Amino acid sequence: MHKVMTRTAQRHSASRPPTRRDTRRPGGGPSRAQGGAGPSRTAPAARQPAAVPQPRPTDLFADRLLLVLSGQRPVHAMLRHTAGRAYDDLVRLAEHGPLRVRGPRPVVRDIGYCQPRPGAIEAFARVGTGDRLRAMAFRLELGRDHRWRCTAIELGGTRTERNPDDD
Repeated sequence: MHKVMTRTAQRHSASRPPTRRDTRRPGGGPSRAQGGAGPSRTAPAARQPAAVPQPRPTDLFADRLLLVLSGQRPVHAMLRHTAGRAYDDLVRLAEHGPLRVRGPRPVVRDIGYCQPRPGAIEAFARVGTGDRLRAMAFRLELGRDHRWRCTAIELGGTRTERNPDDD
């Protein structure tokens, strides 16, 4: 039989760490020294953090399309973000590598858009590579699952030629 010896700590105020007196506690509640672990009725209400602004879908899609057309991302990265013939158009555009350049990477300089009807956005982006500007236009439509998908894309004002056998 083993005998366990225990010592009880003496409760001197000098041996105990100081209690926290910070009023910025999560939940705005009183410190443990004041009793109670949760917020009290007299404590001020905790402030809700300001809502973080979400980027517009046009900004997100312009960046995604630019990454694919410049060769920084594979075309299949846009597969779940496209609908209809837009993926086929994107594949044709990416094959030619219109934004693949040596030197500075292309960047989106400006984005504009209009809403022809609720749930549809037609957007354009000015893409700059060094001192050269190109135009990119695309259409976004809101699906039944409340996600935006690209349904059309054009680059540089020329529409990609479709093969009549694809119809």
